[in-house]
Amino acid sequence: MTPQQPSVLLVEDEPAQREVLAYNLEADGFAVTSAGNGEEALMLVEEAAPDVILLDWMLPNVSGIEVCRRLKTRPETRNVPIIMISARSEEVDRVRGLETGADDYVIKPYSVIELMARVRAQLRRTRPSTVGQRLEYQDIVLDSETHRVTRNGKELKLGPTEFRLLTTFMEKPGRVWSREQLLDRVWGRDIYVDTRTVDVHIGRLRKTLCAHGDKDPLRTVRGAGYSLG
Repeated sequence: MTPQQPSVLLVEDEPAQREVLAYNLEADGFAVTSAGNGEEALMLVEEAAPDVILLDWMLPNVSGIEVCRRLKTRPETRNVPIIMISARSEEVDRVRGLETGADDYVIKPYSVIELMARVRAQLRRTRPSTVGQRLEYQDIVLDSETHRVTRNGKELKLGPTEFRLLTTFMEKPGRVWSREQLLDRVWGRDIYVDTRTVDVHIGRLRKTLCAHGDKDPLRTVRGAGYSLG
């Protein structure tokens, strides 16, 4: 997986639809993981939570509505956006899907272009940097489109890894990230990097952020990891 590439879990039991959607999502810059049933989807989310889940209602074994319910009751997956896809067009079904915790509800047959737009809309809420948004935290400003970072109006020179680290922290200020979670998000799941490498890059990021005598905004949480603020 490319570092910082937004990830989508596609849960669809019809191979032809799954293939078309996966192709379009990948062409749009997403890292796609697919599941053909509810049990497989739950297992994949447990291994690594995606940025967005596209979830078909009618699935073998465990239904999409049950998958949604379980994920929304777990603290670690509660905030992962779920877009429910369903052939059920009745208002009562749409209401049930949303009340179960789905963040959006798309009725089949759907427009692939519209579905992509809905995925990006959810990402704007949860991972704004992936859609070119400007992030701000106190006196730090990060522009993901121009790859510029300033603090108190002064430009900071960050290496690519430090830039991705800061982006991750600024997307969710206050959240404590473990070294393993930072490795997944910043370096990518398919690359083996020692967890001590995270500490080295955190040290470099701290040094740059404090280069002009400003206070260190990063917090080390003993036994847990790091957070911004």
